[in-house]
Amino acid sequence: MAEQLVNNDLRGVFSHGTRQIATYARIMRDGLINPNPEVRIVNETPVTCVVDGDGGLGYFPAYKAASELIARCRTNGIAVAVSRNHGHIGAAGIYARLLAEHGLIAYVTSGHQLSLETSDSIMRAAGGSPMAFAVPAGKSPAMVLDFGTMHDLYEDSPHVDEIYKLAPGLVFRSMGLGFMCQALGGFLAGVPVDEKRALRRYEGANQGALIIALEINKFLPSGDFYREMDEFVERTSQMQPLPGYEQATLPGALEWKREQEWRQMGIPVGPSQKETLRGVAEEFGVAMPF
Repeated sequence: MAEQLVNNDLRGVFSHGTRQIATYARIMRDGLINPNPEVRIVNETPVTCVVDGDGGLGYFPAYKAASELIARCRTNGIAVAVSRNHGHIGAAGIYARLLAEHGLIAYVTSGHQLSLETSDSIMRAAGGSPMAFAVPAGKSPAMVLDFGTMHDLYEDSPHVDEIYKLAPGLVFRSMGLGFMCQALGGFLAGVPVDEKRALRRYEGANQGALIIALEINKFLPSGDFYREMDEFVERTSQMQPLPGYEQATLPGALEWKREQEWRQMGIPVGPSQKETLRGVAEEFGVAMPF
């Protein structure tokens, strides 16, 4: 998990990087999450598997689920895994990139326990789920789209009312993605609509995930596909960027570039993250590295 948190920092995804240590350490200490889970496969076929997280953080079952898909997908062209009974999986892109590194196309989403009241706006039913796609290329880095479906549209987001007035279609599409994430990464993974039906030993184990992998060679020679992807990357990089931006890029290109640079020069740690880490370090009696 430490490796994945640092990898997120390397890509500039600080929201899901090492600053999460503070949250995870506290929920383990407070008994909301199992600190020593026994992750195991509880159901499997040649193309599917269900991984139980034993009430721990979601990184472990989700990573195992993605890893289990590689050989199955190689053989059958497609493989699907669900992880259940766990907490936060972190950035969905972690598992999408893992599969892309093995030449597989990936889709990942997650769902969590909702608390829905008739007095709530339907926007709350969209949750705050992530989804990620990863498509490998040849000489170019994989195209990785990793995002939260409802970011900028939460009830406390500063511009949510303005966005709704200016672009209601954009709001409906985001909500629709959130609903789908909840169905596929939540309900399919055993997270019920009504929390009263949830059978949990650990209160924080309230999430699930869905991971799908595709083998390119089963549909098209991978060399042909990679050639198209590389040309796509090259051509789009020469197009005009959006107003206010210096460069036209495909999803994941900027994060890949940061990762290459920061592996050499180090990860810049901002004051907010430093304070977060300092606070949890003092709380647990751990020496700060800076």
